[in-house]
Parts: sequence; C-alpha cells; structure tokens
Amino acid sequence: MGLLIIRKLSVVLGICGLKCLILHLNNNKVKPRMLKIKVVNKGHQQLPAYATSQSAGMDLRANLDAPVVLRPLERKLIKTGLFIALPEGYEAQVRPRSGLALKHGITVLNTPGTIDADYRGEIGVVLVNLSQEDFTVEDGERIAQMVIARHEQADLVVVEELDETERGAGGYGHTGVK
Repeated sequence: MGLLIIRKLSVVLGICGLKCLILHLNNNKVKPRMLKIKVVNKGHQQLPAYATSQSAGMDLRANLDAPVVLRPLERKLIKTGLFIALPEGYEAQVRPRSGLALKHGITVLNTPGTIDADYRGEIGVVLVNLSQEDFTVEDGERIAQMVIARHEQADLVVVEELDETERGAGGYGHTGVK
C-alpha cells in the first residue's frame, strides 16, 4: 500500500519532487499537541521545563529563602512556589531525579507523589536523604521531576471470587530474579 502511494506521488511530483517532499517531512516532524496547564508562580524560580524535546518530566526547583540541610534518613517538605490547575482526567506525578538518587542518595519519599486535578495548593516535594552524609538543598536546585499523565477512575464491583491466572496469588519475588 505504502509503495503504491510512493509510486503515485513520484509520477505526480517527479523523482526530485518526491525526494524533496520526503526530506521536508523527515526534517519537519509534527510536534505533538501540548496540553495547556495553568500555573501560578509565587516563587522566584523559573517555571518547570523539559530538558529535551523527548523528556517525559519537567524539572521542579527548590524555592528557598535559605539552604536546607537533610541529615541521614531525615525527610523534609521542600516548597517550589508553584500552584497548578490540571484538566480533569490528568494528574501530575512527582518523581525523583536519578542523578540526585545515584550520586547523593536523595529521593522523593512518596514516589511517585500524586497531584490531583482538583488540588490548588503549593506543590511541595518530600525529599529524604538515604545516604550516610548530610545533603544541602540549595535555592533553585532541581530536586524532582514532574510528569503529567492521563488517568482513569474505576468503579469497583464486589464479587465472591476472582478468575484464576497462571500467577495466582504469587507476588513479591514470586517469579524469581533470574
């Protein structure tokens, strides 16, 4: 089917015209539709942004008046100064940054943290220090990622028993590690 379309286009456009069209289509990729999210920035940091064109998460930054020290195994709520209004049917997931986790043992405690569409309070990030050394969170530091995702709501149906599966009730390592 695709070959037939290419042959018809080559007749209409000529070989040079077809090559130019293919190059144009490849170089001018269609940008995905961007979801519009209302945001109020009461902090002094820039708005979250995607680091690359294919990033799933936007970096959230600490909005602090003074540095915050996280001692080993200590957790604290770090404010961002941001307030958002998500469309119905969407959530924002707050996730750890891999570099902070690997290099410093810093992670988001309730990961992923969920921001519901009807929440209008300030976005905060619960950070925990899983290392054996103090870690200082500086003003403006990228502390987490925010991923916008669609979600469904479920209507739970009470039944007497569930259907059988190969796995059954096996969980928590039931399938092994190798």
